[in-house]
Amino acid sequence: MRHRALLACLTGLAVLLVAGCGGGGGGTPAATAPSSPPPSAALPPEPAPSPTRAVPPKPRLRPLPAKLPAGLVRTTGTAKVALTFDDGPDPAWTPKVLDRLKAAKVTATFCVVGTQVRKHPGLLRRIVREGHQLCNHSWNHDLDLARRPVAEIRADLVRTNREIRRAVPKAKVPFYRQPGGRWTAEVVKVAKQLDMRSLHWTVDPQDWAKPTAATIEKRVKRSARPGAVVLLHDGGGNRAATLAACAKVIAGLKRDHGVARLT
Repeated sequence: MRHRALLACLTGLAVLLVAGCGGGGGGTPAATAPSSPPPSAALPPEPAPSPTRAVPPKPRLRPLPAKLPAGLVRTTGTAKVALTFDDGPDPAWTPKVLDRLKAAKVTATFCVVGTQVRKHPGLLRRIVREGHQLCNHSWNHDLDLARRPVAEIRADLVRTNREIRRAVPKAKVPFYRQPGGRWTAEVVKVAKQLDMRSLHWTVDPQDWAKPTAATIEKRVKRSARPGAVVLLHDGGGNRAATLAACAKVIAGLKRDHGVARLT
């Protein structure tokens, strides 16, 4: 009897469970939990690709001419020679070169770089104060400047002259010298438009390659002729050998030819 009652209870319970879970017509359907979203739905939408801005190609550098262009100053125009110093002003070497020139009672032309003038305006003022000439040697010694578009050449030379005159108002800058001597007709023309003559050289002892002082002296003596323009350096690196050669180089040029300002 007890087993029958237990069986009846279990049967009734099963009927109730089936009725609650089924989808019968008269019952209220049980609420179902929403399905989980796909993994991608949790990520932010990808932004639309922005249009890429086309970068214009850099202008091609014009080729260097097969020979030096016309219009370069390559002699003094007299029997005397001229001394020129490039790539300064430099605080380590320019003052010592100036001391050598002062002791020998000669003047020179200093071809100055704009970035160096900006760093050392006091040295430029000393150069001018002691009677030496100035020459624009570009803003940052760009060897390819003469091959660039004319507008870039002009902007570079104008910027350098502006910096020179910031240090020395109303300074005269009668010359321009192209770094590396890599001249083109275009840079000569721009310099002329800015009232500068293009200054080259006739004697290059290659002191920039740091030969010994004795080698520098020998090369200058061997190559110097009446009217020569001698290229030396007071900046752009260690100029100890140039400085050591200066006294003998200047004395030899004074004795053999005389040293004069460029005109």
